[in-house]
Parts: sequence; structure tokens; C-alpha cells
Amino acid sequence: MPTSTSKYKYITNDSQKCVGCQLCEYICSYAKTGEFNTYRSRIRTVRAEEILITSVSCRTCEDAPCIIACPRDALTQDPNNGVINVDASRCDGCAWCIEACDFGAISINPETKVGEICDLCRDLEEGPQCVKWCPKEALELTTPDQRAQKARRKLAVEEVIGPR
Repeated sequence: MPTSTSKYKYITNDSQKCVGCQLCEYICSYAKTGEFNTYRSRIRTVRAEEILITSVSCRTCEDAPCIIACPRDALTQDPNNGVINVDASRCDGCAWCIEACDFGAISINPETKVGEICDLCRDLEEGPQCVKWCPKEALELTTPDQRAQKARRKLAVEEVIGPR
């Protein structure tokens, strides 16, 4: 049974810091396509009512459902960093990967009809540009274990000194 957990790093969002500016989307699209176009971004800003603003990008799942669902074997996962690779010569834009993704983190390029997934800006030495340029430092490159440890630390501090 596929799971949506990861031992790999992925981009997380602190919804208490995020103001919904969408700079992450603009920076991502510029880094990947050379244009500022939120529709071409590989990270999405999501608003749930007026009280929750967060972002969605690939979670580098172990046993990734998108890879399992792909009928053309166009998706593979880098065993070193968990990044999902799309082989453009095999992808026909069927969108099964989109349906399989638990996070809604995959899109189809409208021009090439090829799936696009966050690759953590692996071609850039500074890493994910969305994390680098987030004005509120709401984005972080982390693992589920690191994220859980941070949450436990925050709870422990709140028990001692109270909520901040």
C-alpha cells in the first residue's frame, strides 16, 4: 500500500507566518520558465477560508503514488534526494499522477502536455528559490522527522513558559 510519507526533504509551510503573497509561486515560475506566471509554478498557495493560508508542493513520498499510477513509467524517484523526475519523452499528459497525488502537487504544462513537479531547484546551488525568497520565512526545506521534532520542541516550550 503506498504511503504519503517521506524520509526525504521537502518544502513545508508555516501557516502562522504565511501571508499569502504568492511570491513563492512567482519565484518558482521564474526559476523554472524565466517568466513570472503563477500558473507555471510548481508550488501553490492555498487559502482555506480567511484563516488558513498554506502552500503545496511535492512531498517526495516514499512509495510515491504518482509513480505507481503512471501507466507509461514516465516518473522515477531519485534515491538520493527523493525528487520525482518526469521523463518528457514518456509522459503523454494523461494526468493519472495528478489524480494519485495526495497533495495536489503535480500539474500539466499546457504547452508541452508534460507533467511538472517540484524538483527542489536541484539545478541551482542555492536550492529551492521559494524558500530562499519567502519574505516571511514561512517556507522551510525539512523532513517529516525534523518537522515533528520542531513541533515537539514548541510544545515543550509552551508547557514551560506558556504559548507565545
